[in-house]
Amino acid sequence: MRYTRTLAATVIPVAAGVLLLPAQAQAASGSVHLTKIYYNSPGSDLRSNSSLNAEWVQIKNTTSKSVSLKGWTLTDASRHKYTFGTYTLGKGRTVTVHTGRGTNTSANRYQNRRAYVWNNDHDKATLRKSSGSTVDTCSYNSTRVAYKNC
Repeated sequence: MRYTRTLAATVIPVAAGVLLLPAQAQAASGSVHLTKIYYNSPGSDLRSNSSLNAEWVQIKNTTSKSVSLKGWTLTDASRHKYTFGTYTLGKGRTVTVHTGRGTNTSANRYQNRRAYVWNNDHDKATLRKSSGSTVDTCSYNSTRVAYKNC
């Protein structure tokens, strides 16, 4: 019986240490994540392109290297989906995904929609890799402000 206790006392801390190491390494290396949703564009919702583009989601790369977002998706709770084409988000960079139409740049991408995506009172943004695995989510439930810091 004494041997079993000694073995268990030795194995548990070692196993716990092994489980902690990957999480620590991941935290140290950064991530690609949602940082802000501006879900209630200023003024009346008349579907003008400028109003649609005032509704947006920001994604930040806090890793130490550029990350290809080709095939990654950004969806809302109603499953409106934006799929990134060939696009690389540089290390430490942020990209803003606008709802309306425009010319894509390294800092701004456009969904080319003619209707709003993000509900003015509550919704959930989900960022997924091309494999379908969830990278990050951000939810809000408020009409008092027009944006959500994720």
